[in-house]
Amino acid sequence: MNSISIAIHGGAGTLVKGQMTSEKEAAYKTALDTALEAGYAVLREGGTAVDAVEIAVRLLEDSPLFNAGRGAVFTAEGTHEMDAAIMEGKERKAGAVSLVTGIKNPIALARDVMNKSEHVFLAGEGSVLHAKGLGYTLESPAYFYDSLRYQQWQDIKGTNGFQLDHSIKKESKFGTVGAVACDKDGTVAAATSTGGMTNKKWGRVGDSPMIGAGNYANNKTCAVSCTGSGEYFIRGVVAYDVSCLMEYKGCSLEEAALEVIQNRMGELGGDGGLIAVDAKGNIAMPFNTEGMYRGCKNSEGKKIIAIYND
Repeated sequence: MNSISIAIHGGAGTLVKGQMTSEKEAAYKTALDTALEAGYAVLREGGTAVDAVEIAVRLLEDSPLFNAGRGAVFTAEGTHEMDAAIMEGKERKAGAVSLVTGIKNPIALARDVMNKSEHVFLAGEGSVLHAKGLGYTLESPAYFYDSLRYQQWQDIKGTNGFQLDHSIKKESKFGTVGAVACDKDGTVAAATSTGGMTNKKWGRVGDSPMIGAGNYANNKTCAVSCTGSGEYFIRGVVAYDVSCLMEYKGCSLEEAALEVIQNRMGELGGDGGLIAVDAKGNIAMPFNTEGMYRGCKNSEGKKIIAIYND
């Protein structure tokens, strides 16, 4: 049987050891562990990589600790606009949604775009109409309300500023969530979900729902989920760039992931990180920030739950 493996992230950014209370740190690690174990259980029982990454991301979306689903940040209009994408590496099927409101688990809707539509990417009202047509129940704004997220918005409400969730230099909630996995058949998959930027305007869309930028999967190379300064990840086509280095330059997963995050992103001035897995079950989790909420587990006995750069 192929080596099975899964990795997850909950955002990368200014995560300095000692700035967070031990209770909050424990809460983050517990949330990461719950999602990681749920995804791994799917793989252990013979499930697909797509199933594993979806359940892991759904659990992270359900936690108010992360900027996705229930913990999504506020827009300039005081709403929540969420993005998500999912992709599998065997046939390279993909689904993505952007600027969705009222959807408890945007990653589930992204998968339904992949499996239950003729399209790859739906946005705004159209994606919500698709959800309604599939019988989704829309949540009220109260479901997504979080006092810390609200205060983050109040701090810059009415200005032309916006706040990248991961760049706040104080105890706070961080990020975009994602998962990558390799199943027993050697198929890889990636899933990414986010609430975007606090006080974002004009229908801003980041890298998370963009296939090749924030999310990508190809059995010939790897599956990748990114987190960080989205505009730079879009310009760098980061997720696909990792795959390209493996396919055309012959880099290993670790070599390709490090080159993209440590060198290529640095040249652009972008910060963040990614998680990646290849069809042999190898895992990479590089980042160029002080920390990244992350975890991984494989059938060789390796397991990591970590926050800081240590």
